[in-house]
Amino acid sequence: MERIWEKNYDLHYERVRFPRMLIQDMLHCSAAVQPNKVATDFFGTKITYHQLRTLSIKFAQALVGAGIKKGDRVCIQLPNSPQFVIAFFGTLMAGGIATLMNPLYTPDEVKHLINITNPVAFITFDMILPNHHDVLKASGVKVIVTKITDFIEGFPKGSAQELNLEKEWIYYSNAIDSIGTVSLPKIEIKPEDPAVIVFTGGTTGAPKGAVHTHFNIVGATISTMEVGNYYIANMPLERTNIGVMPFFHVAGLIQCLCWGIFKPVTMYIVPRFDINDFMNLLARIDYITYFFAVPTLLTALVNHHKAEELELDKKFGLVLSGAAPCPVPLINRMRDMGIYYIEAWGMTETAGIGICTPIFGIKKPGSIGIPMQESEVKIVDIEDGKTEVTLGTPGELVFRSPFLMKEYWNNKAETDNVIKDGWLYTGDIATMDEDGYIFIVDRKKDMVISGGYNVYPSEIDAVLMQHPKIDKAVSVGVPDAYRGETLKAYIVLKEGETAIESEIIEFCKKHLASYKVPKLIEFRNELPTSAVGKILRKVLREEELQKVKK
Repeated sequence: MERIWEKNYDLHYERVRFPRMLIQDMLHCSAAVQPNKVATDFFGTKITYHQLRTLSIKFAQALVGAGIKKGDRVCIQLPNSPQFVIAFFGTLMAGGIATLMNPLYTPDEVKHLINITNPVAFITFDMILPNHHDVLKASGVKVIVTKITDFIEGFPKGSAQELNLEKEWIYYSNAIDSIGTVSLPKIEIKPEDPAVIVFTGGTTGAPKGAVHTHFNIVGATISTMEVGNYYIANMPLERTNIGVMPFFHVAGLIQCLCWGIFKPVTMYIVPRFDINDFMNLLARIDYITYFFAVPTLLTALVNHHKAEELELDKKFGLVLSGAAPCPVPLINRMRDMGIYYIEAWGMTETAGIGICTPIFGIKKPGSIGIPMQESEVKIVDIEDGKTEVTLGTPGELVFRSPFLMKEYWNNKAETDNVIKDGWLYTGDIATMDEDGYIFIVDRKKDMVISGGYNVYPSEIDAVLMQHPKIDKAVSVGVPDAYRGETLKAYIVLKEGETAIESEIIEFCKKHLASYKVPKLIEFRNELPTSAVGKILRKVLREEELQKVKK
């Protein structure tokens, strides 16, 4: 496809040659140029770049001492914390493959993913250990346990005895403290070697382990930096970001952790999002250079009753919104506040990047933007998967870049199903306009066929979100004896609002063709979401299927 979007880049583009370096080199580099700069701030406890590098090397030495060899999988099931950062870089320095797991996974999910990846070591923490103890013991992996408050000044240090660890299990802080002379493990690692396994969100099925190399992650980080470098160059030199998006997710890993380490900035680490705690954190930060978040979090921030008092319109240099489209009311609110923002699209398989809006140029509401400099896209016929469709016609978004995953771990069939001739078949149905801007219509698997018509739920969601009483909404195809499928909308109302089904349906009739109007409405107090705020249609769809079975 002709690169018709290049005219919309903010600056003249020349192809970037990415350095053949390792992920951990980002930390080594930043520790060399800014050793005394604060790297992480965790509830007021600060670690400098020199200290962070030293701790990471010690952790790597401890892993090697415990028998970790090059290519061994080391599972990291931790919330955002200094322990995560140290374990991540330490694993890579030891030659291991950092295998990132959501702390919210159930014991059954942990058991399943252990069976898939066959890890040699598993790093976990005190708050979830009781739930996972039996699964970890039965697996035979080397278990390393930390107490999250161990890295917060003023809290008493934990111990293996306090947590009643198994005799052969290792206490995290003891592993680091046992190292005397700091010495980087002498292991030959190449940029093309597997470095990280990140599990897909499971929004369309069981999670799969996307394998990324050192080159993938470093390149994706640098490509992200290139997008905002010219704009950020004009910001205050004391640069900061906030690590609130989970590091175990590829977007949080790239946009928060790796970007922050390589820039280098002072990163305020947030283990879980609570709006009131977050506002209190913002109160003690003068300025945030770069802030990555999802629309639900941003909406909560800009509409918070303390937003004006804290002068949020002066707090943020550049905001990146991802994981879901920005609702128009949120876009308008950020524009009114003078907040510069970009929206981006990426997948676990693309290292979380690929398409984004310009910072200075045209932004089109509903569009995820234009392909990033190193990215290539095609929109192909949904049926044959080859023929490129005309501008404005929905088709499957097919994507290629230097940062595509290497494979799904131990799953050649699924790898071959989505990567063909170097192109990733994303499963997203999209259109491209005459300027090269891309609009996601829906997920291929979410498309509903109702009475012979193709209906894209995200279109219905966008209309529902325009209703003044609705806070959150999602539509799902449910079985229908007459139409095959019909649309059902799940709605969370804004606080203090009331509504009835007919009111919502009548509103939709004014904005949608009759076959697109939801026939069923269900009001709820909350909707199921993933760790990064995506509403999980599959959970709601499964609920409806279970009702039919009964």
